Amino acid sequence: MRFGTAAVCLAVSLNPGLAQNPSFRADVHLVTVGFSVRDSAGHLVPDLSQDDFDVTEDGAPQKIAFFARSNDVPLDLGLVADFSGSQEEFVKSHHKDIETFLKKALTPRDRAFLVCFGNRIRLAQDFTGAVPDLMDALHRFEKGDRNLPEFAPQERRVAGTAFYDAIFYSVDQRLAQAQSSRKALIVFSDGEDNSSGHQMLETIEAAQANDVLLFPIRYTERLKGGPIARNRYGASVMARIAKETGGADFDAKEKGLARSFELIGEELRSSYRLAYHSTNTQSDDTFRKVRIRVKREGYDVRAKTGYYAH
Repeated sequence: MRFGTAAVCLAVSLNPGLAQNPSFRADVHLVTVGFSVRDSAGHLVPDLSQDDFDVTEDGAPQKIAFFARSNDVPLDLGLVADFSGSQEEFVKSHHKDIETFLKKALTPRDRAFLVCFGNRIRLAQDFTGAVPDLMDALHRFEKGDRNLPEFAPQERRVAGTAFYDAIFYSVDQRLAQAQSSRKALIVFSDGEDNSSGHQMLETIEAAQANDVLLFPIRYTERLKGGPIARNRYGASVMARIAKETGGADFDAKEKGLARSFELIGEELRSSYRLAYHSTNTQSDDTFRKVRIRVKREGYDVRAKTGYYAH
């Protein structure tokens, strides 16, 4: 499956009860975008309407075919935890924060899954709405249970961290199949990779094509002299994948995990989702720049930068 195509995006049949009962169909030229809006003071703005927005693709105006606030559609959330040598102790100390976040973030119609990785990528818990099941899976993995299904193909991996593959296959094997929901991945890692078959740009493209917001939470080993060169590389990677997909990155040391989760929760609860039929119907492998703008001044929109038209 190739991820640059707009065909992955959801399609919607419009009707008067759309906000309560949206329906979806496949359409190769329907592009979806999840996004958030902040005012000039940096506060999230959750109460705008479809008429408040303009959308362009490569500068050409587009007509909005579907619009919804975050409360109108369910959430499919993935937790992707790095258990390579430099990371395995970090998540363990924050179980309470993770559990508190999940209980606040997931409503009865939402669901989440858990992927744990080092040089192998394992599905510790498939989609569920039960927070205890997710936490039990995390405990089991930390205690050494590796009798779990693998996401990635059986490939020889020499080194210990398949960061890009973990994100790629979480999109490919789970979130790509979710067509009628908001989709996000929270990634616990330092952003370093030495074992993946996919590269950073392929990972970004997969998330963009499937309208998945990436929220990396960075745990970084520090020496007495402070960050080292590879730490700066990992930080830049996590900032890049967040920006390109419309998410946000966080330093767990800087804000603390509880605060990072609070900010992610606010973002997910205050987000929007729209779709439009692209006026450019060519499948020419080019990157299409998507821009969403609030018609009034003083607002900033955070969204993916675009998609590839394969």
